[in-house]
Amino acid sequence: MSYEDTSFQLILHGGNARGEAYEALDAAEAFDFELAEKHLEAAEKEFVEGHKWQTKLIQRDNKEDEPNFLMIHAQDHLMTAQAELNLIKRQIESYRLIKKMEQRIAVLEKHCAAEK
Repeated sequence: MSYEDTSFQLILHGGNARGEAYEALDAAEAFDFELAEKHLEAAEKEFVEGHKWQTKLIQRDNKEDEPNFLMIHAQDHLMTAQAELNLIKRQIESYRLIKKMEQRIAVLEKHCAAEK
């Protein structure tokens, strides 16, 4: 596969990973953690595919391949996807905690109302 085609594979899989990660975040905001996990799994798979292409690129021993703007952009795209995926995972854990706290508050409010 050409250097340019490899670049586009990095962009493709990085973009897919980011998209799935944001779908997971949207699901978590709605407290649908099962759906969020499915999107996180899909995001991870996409990132791994992108990383495989990146590894193929690194292993190439073609002296004619010189870094260019497209490859730099492709690498940046994949690494940004990884950073956003990691951050979104942490945000989802915050939403899990918010949901637990809301549930606990509801129980306490119900208990307090029953005591009155």
